[in-house]
Amino acid sequence: MASFAIDEFVGNGILKELLPKLLEEGWDDVPTLKIMSLEDMDAINMTQQQKDALEIRSYLHDRSLMQYADKLELSGRCLPELLSLSTADLSSQFGMKRGHIARFMDRTGPCTDSTPRSHALPQTRTDSTASRNNSIRSFAQVNPQKQRSMLRPMARNSSKSLEQSLADFKIGDGYTFKGIVAAGPAESRACGCVKPPPVIDQVAPYSSIENISVQKLSPEYKIGMERLVKSKAPPMKASELWRDKPAVLLCIRRPGCIMCRAEAHQLYAKKPLFDALGVQLYAVLHEHIESEVKDFWPRYWGGVVILDRNLEFFKALGGGELLKEKFISGFMFNPRAIANYRRAKALGIKQNFKGEGEIKGGLYVVGSGRSGIAYQFIERNFGDWAPQAEVIEICTQLQNPHQGQRESIKSSQE
Repeated sequence: MASFAIDEFVGNGILKELLPKLLEEGWDDVPTLKIMSLEDMDAINMTQQQKDALEIRSYLHDRSLMQYADKLELSGRCLPELLSLSTADLSSQFGMKRGHIARFMDRTGPCTDSTPRSHALPQTRTDSTASRNNSIRSFAQVNPQKQRSMLRPMARNSSKSLEQSLADFKIGDGYTFKGIVAAGPAESRACGCVKPPPVIDQVAPYSSIENISVQKLSPEYKIGMERLVKSKAPPMKASELWRDKPAVLLCIRRPGCIMCRAEAHQLYAKKPLFDALGVQLYAVLHEHIESEVKDFWPRYWGGVVILDRNLEFFKALGGGELLKEKFISGFMFNPRAIANYRRAKALGIKQNFKGEGEIKGGLYVVGSGRSGIAYQFIERNFGDWAPQAEVIEICTQLQNPHQGQRESIKSSQE
């Protein structure tokens, strides 16, 4: 899977000389760089070669084929010309493997998660009766000033606009979000001999997370930034993370886990959407192994990484107790966990087995200030991912929630 490190994205090509200008103009991370429009490129006087290089690299990044970026860029051809080459030409001229050629020629979409319909998650609890139509605002109403600059047409046709991307995540009418607790379905294991662990169906009370002591391990990744926080950051209250803006907190079971890395990568790839919605992204770890943090950030996750040393976020997901499961019962005897593993492996992600891997994670969406937890997802099966459609739609609704809905969140958690 392609790295979010900017130096790996630009490689040794013609874009390298542009890095200072890109940083100055705010194009300072890979997901944001990939949404540059032709108008944006002209504004910083990019040459046609640089425009072609960015289009090629964005296309390859979406398909996890960055190992060919330097060679394809040096060919002097633009992306449409490269896509018109034969399989034999791609193989002989660029050393592209046959399976990679098939991925390169597939113009239908990037290498992203496509959860089968059978994996659709049931809604386990809602604490608001307001329908989606009554509560959700359209994307056009969100942060208009930033929207105008971010919803321009993309360079050529290699990517979709943010507005189109957001439309792809819309879910059906009648769906409500306040107080939702979501989890993957429970299926029988080992012919019914092994029962899946129960999960709670109540939103964690806000009081269980607001005073958690956390420590920042990495900043938000930008061009030219140091890889990790050099000096040890002092502990801080978790409520400081979402004091001014809503936040998505992805609780990682183990940063070396192939399924955890895949989920983090897929979520961070949508950073421009979250930026436009004014939502911050955090990854939460429960143990600090410096080598693991370095491998995880920014390759698989370019957002802030924080340490929850006392595992309080993880306990809150389990109603006050850690959700743990042994490898044999939780993975070997669990068809859904095995399917989750295969899904992540198909994305070409590397893995290791360092650290504790039995404590299950999940995801929170927390409103700004003291407005509370709007959504939480529990990793019932190893490798379950929070549905991005739910997460993004909830973040959209948090931009201007009605006062009554704010009170609904609070009352559901007190």
